[in-house]
Amino acid sequence: MTRLARLRSRRGTARTDAVATRLAVLLGGAGVLHFVAPAPFDAQVPRALPGSARTYTYVSGAAEVALAAGLAAPRTRRLSGAAAAAFFVAVFPANVNMAALWLRSDRTSTVQKVGVVLRLPLQIPLITQAWSVYSRGPR
Repeated sequence: MTRLARLRSRRGTARTDAVATRLAVLLGGAGVLHFVAPAPFDAQVPRALPGSARTYTYVSGAAEVALAAGLAAPRTRRLSGAAAAAFFVAVFPANVNMAALWLRSDRTSTVQKVGVVLRLPLQIPLITQAWSVYSRGPR
């Protein structure tokens, strides 16, 4: 490997590590919030799902904390990147459900309604960033 190739490889690894760290912080913080303040997350769970909304809240919170830990650890970072991308795709319907509920509600402000709609396209960079941790990680 040439000196330039090694330098590029280090830069790519540093970028991937930075993305993984940002995602780990985001997922870890959100995961903890599922346990500390579960009610807003319960409201996102589609009513069509069987069982208690709180169970889904706790399971998704635990998944987020586990993904954060996996992204933070170099040995599991690549696999956790793929798992995080899949997770972000899997929770998207809950985000759409929340947006639909808030848009129909008289109890949410216009600012909240705008925010919840603008949040939906933000899933795209989360998915692509998580996938980049997988695809650019060391094999």
